[in-house]
Amino acid sequence: MAAPQVLTAPEAAETYADAWRALAAGHPWTSYFCTPDWQLSWWEVLGSGRDVRLAVWPGDGGLDAVVGLVREPLHPRIARVRGPWAPLGSGAGAADHLGWLVRPERHDDVRRWLAETVGRSSLLLPASDPESRAADLVTGADPIATTACPRVDLPDDPLPTGSSKLRKRVRYDERKLAEEGVTTTWLSPGQVTGEVLDHLLRLHGSRAGDQGWATSFTAERRRLHLALLARATPGCGPAAVVARRDDEVVGVLYGFLWQRTFAYYQTGWDEAYARHGLGTVLVAAAMRAARDAGCEVFDFLRGAEPYKYRFGAVDRTDTTWLAGRGPVARVVRARYADHDGAARSEEDAGAPALRD
Repeated sequence: MAAPQVLTAPEAAETYADAWRALAAGHPWTSYFCTPDWQLSWWEVLGSGRDVRLAVWPGDGGLDAVVGLVREPLHPRIARVRGPWAPLGSGAGAADHLGWLVRPERHDDVRRWLAETVGRSSLLLPASDPESRAADLVTGADPIATTACPRVDLPDDPLPTGSSKLRKRVRYDERKLAEEGVTTTWLSPGQVTGEVLDHLLRLHGSRAGDQGWATSFTAERRRLHLALLARATPGCGPAAVVARRDDEVVGVLYGFLWQRTFAYYQTGWDEAYARHGLGTVLVAAAMRAARDAGCEVFDFLRGAEPYKYRFGAVDRTDTTWLAGRGPVARVVRARYADHDGAARSEEDAGAPALRD
């Protein structure tokens, strides 16, 4: 067995960030949530004070495997009761398409290390990408939930995808918004600023309050997303469509660019423009801009909300796995059974209300 280097502080892991990113790029299934950008930012902000282990297996000229684990309390209000181990970067923040980055020749080494590290504790693998085969690295893992993550293959033309009726409606709303002086701008990774993030939080929070929605995308998440902005590189990181009327920001659609995919993460917009479908127009503008930026896929991420399928989205299904038979595992199984694996809801995602 080749023993890995095990890191317990995010600062030490920064040394491997470039090699980690290259390893992720070599796995076609990976999402932005598998990159060091997301996982190290998450570790710094949301994983502070948690038991975190990051195992890296160096190889010829790079890394052969990167496997991160975090252990959090079973319940936020009962810190002394330890919950299951889980992949680094999962949990708070709502990451999808997760999986460890492991070259085939390191599978046995990773299996042994996971077994030794987890021991008799439980191991939860939430929102695992179907191509990651993360559960194959864990003995006794059973599926306990699935999550639909609709996505659209971006064609050459026309956009937005979906029915001709939807495209006609989008063109009409775009004309009406233009008559009111509303314009949209695409911001690539490295161009999204803290000010744009603050506008997004303000607009999303206002809309959630007006509609009576519960949302976890609040000012408490600001530090995480500022860290993501700081790590952005060309073609990798936060990107956004910003709608403005004169100097006023009236809408923001925010997501992540990685591997020719734009993952739509969150949005917020001024209710005053609901009559002209600003939420729908933001999605259409993001599709066009993402395609122009070289993307081939527009990923709506988790949630089977009807509006996504009106754009012609097709499900890619993530699976949550659990290994363990003790009391902690029973609590986790019951929790998923109660909530059916649900996470960010349509309201939490600030989904636009589409008109037929």
